[in-house]
Amino acid sequence: MKVVEVFRVAPTSESEELPTQTSLPLTFFDILWLRLPPVQRVFFYEFPHPTPLFFHTLLPKLKRSLSLALGHFFPLAGHLTWPLHSENPIISYNTGDTVSLTVTESDADFNHLAGTDLCEAKEIHHLLPHLTISHEQATVLALQVTLFPNSGFSIGITSHHAVLDGKTSTSFIKSWAYLCRESQSPPSLPPELSPFYERELVKDPNHVGAKYRSDWLKQGGPNNRSLMVLDLQVPEDATRGLFQLSRSDIEKLKQYVVSKKKRNTNLHLSTFVLCVAYAWVCRVRAEETKSKNVMLAFSVDCRGRLEPPLPATYFGNCVGGRLATAETRELLGEDGLTVAVEALSDALETLKDGALSGAENWSTWLLEGFNDDVRVIGVAGSPRFEVYSNDFGWGRPKKVEMVSIDRTAAFCFSDSRNDDRVEICFVSKKEAMEAFASLFVNGLES
Repeated sequence: MKVVEVFRVAPTSESEELPTQTSLPLTFFDILWLRLPPVQRVFFYEFPHPTPLFFHTLLPKLKRSLSLALGHFFPLAGHLTWPLHSENPIISYNTGDTVSLTVTESDADFNHLAGTDLCEAKEIHHLLPHLTISHEQATVLALQVTLFPNSGFSIGITSHHAVLDGKTSTSFIKSWAYLCRESQSPPSLPPELSPFYERELVKDPNHVGAKYRSDWLKQGGPNNRSLMVLDLQVPEDATRGLFQLSRSDIEKLKQYVVSKKKRNTNLHLSTFVLCVAYAWVCRVRAEETKSKNVMLAFSVDCRGRLEPPLPATYFGNCVGGRLATAETRELLGEDGLTVAVEALSDALETLKDGALSGAENWSTWLLEGFNDDVRVIGVAGSPRFEVYSNDFGWGRPKKVEMVSIDRTAAFCFSDSRNDDRVEICFVSKKEAMEAFASLFVNGLES
């Protein structure tokens, strides 16, 4: 791979003046993720055109629209710091702050990397930029555009987890794509993409922020204000697999669960629950899980569930954690899918107690995990993010990958390029991934 140039892109606005200096304190939703590794995605786009067209037409449009998008999302050009005088870490933005945009050229096989076959996880790692993180400060966003001559290009995004959740991150990408695709003057964002910054609306009645802060300060402490993120390694033999469930597949799973239902409680039979449950059961079987119990840790968007509710465009983290627990032997049994759906339904039922019920435990779950008898699998992404809608003017993505799951071994769920399918991606050992592929297909056929 050849690095062509590294640009420093500053926020600009043609319609309003940008602040010269701003600081946003992290809320308890943000502090929870303070030292978690960055979130990374790669978007692959077909572009079967000569190289000069990319550099003379496409790249200038990408840079120009990125600058305009940053004008709306200007904190992304700032830094995360934790000054001694500040109780919470803050996002600090000053005029002159920029985001790095690395432009590279690769001779790798675009169609292989953007395909759906099993592949080595590390094959796409070179398409992603790194944040600059020290003990004292951290950049918030880094971008990389890679050209595969006469085939396509990719956009790699690395974002700090303590600043952006999945909804805000994908909203930024959508805004960038929108401004690149639409050429109105002056350029503006529709209301559903315009970020909302009022943090005082985020209430913390139970002071969980103080607990999260204290838990991080004690990590390597006392009073450890370091912003260095946890160094989670990608396993050497990690293989990436990508699978899809169609509407008819999901309907088939629903009918099966209804026919096997044993208890009278309300089962949540949403697309999310059915897809997650099916992937969970296939994976426990494929990986031959030995622990007594398996937990599925997933996030719930809290924006509309708080008091007062926050707008859908609220900028920052605003997700709560939920745990679904099941005995491994039950998941491996013939009613494994029903068991998984019931466990997920029970976890979702706790939302009736409020989005923040159990919030005092979230940092403990993240930092200390669970005992050795429990296997924990995370869930990232959401089909509702509509990552495949990101058209910069040259068509929808051929493929979108969340690469940060390589370090956490979480599932990633998303929409897909094809009609209304749900895409499921994760990494595991090659033999387990091959077993999963077989179980996944055969389970739907039977």
